[in-house]
Amino acid sequence: MDYRDWEILKVLYIQKNITKAARLLFITQPALTNRIKHMEKELGAKIVTRESRGIHFTPQGEYLVSCAEESLNNYQKIKDNVFNMSNNIHNEVVGTLKLGVSNFFANYKLPHILKLFKEQYPHVQFKIITGWSKDISQLIHKKDVHIGFVRGDYGSKGLSNHLLFDETICITSIEEVDINNLPTFPRIDYRGDHLLKLLIDNWWSENYVQEPFISIEVDQVETCREMVINGLGYAILPDRIMTKREDLHKIDLVDQKGNPIMRRTWMYYHEGSLEWNVMREFVDFVKKETF
Repeated sequence: MDYRDWEILKVLYIQKNITKAARLLFITQPALTNRIKHMEKELGAKIVTRESRGIHFTPQGEYLVSCAEESLNNYQKIKDNVFNMSNNIHNEVVGTLKLGVSNFFANYKLPHILKLFKEQYPHVQFKIITGWSKDISQLIHKKDVHIGFVRGDYGSKGLSNHLLFDETICITSIEEVDINNLPTFPRIDYRGDHLLKLLIDNWWSENYVQEPFISIEVDQVETCREMVINGLGYAILPDRIMTKREDLHKIDLVDQKGNPIMRRTWMYYHEGSLEWNVMREFVDFVKKETF
């Protein structure tokens, strides 16, 4: 089994059709059929069976498909490492960086950073995974990405980190609200990441006995913002979500000592990876960026 075999299994499993898979793999149908037979002979097991509507994977075939993604990822990691090690010899800034990026940072900060960096280093390529900060933190710890951009203090044990910026968390609304009567006002809630929700819930429990009156629930912060702008209620949001909106009323959350409750955004990376020129240049570039 080699890299091409894993790739064949992955495409074939998705397509469930020899003809379609061969087309996507840029090989002939007989060549693909022969390759499958070769794999079956090598492994001593049937991988697929033909049916009137396509092909069906045997239990052995299902198991191999489950291994395909991991094998392809491992191959890509090895390829990237060798490529970067080779370019270190010549001090070239080229290669592929894998970034794990929180949704907010990906939408509002990362495009500008990549634009400026690519102007200086046009031969650097990027593969980007976006998601909740908790998931991105796990990706960088497992070395599935080279660099993680994470909102919230998810912990950086074993990692190097750099604080990019911090921000307050605000009660935000079109109409001015009395914070003492906040539980009586309609709130627009969204499914944020775990630590942000924990910060807000802890603040609420310290200040109110009554549960919040949640009138609308959404799954995206952008949707929540638009609901607020249209006067449908207040929301508790990180300050940067509402930048350039001078028409909104904002009240910063503070703790029992009167200190503002802050949310930090970090860049995480493994110190050893700075041996690669492309990693070192990108990390240094981001550290110099003004947020």
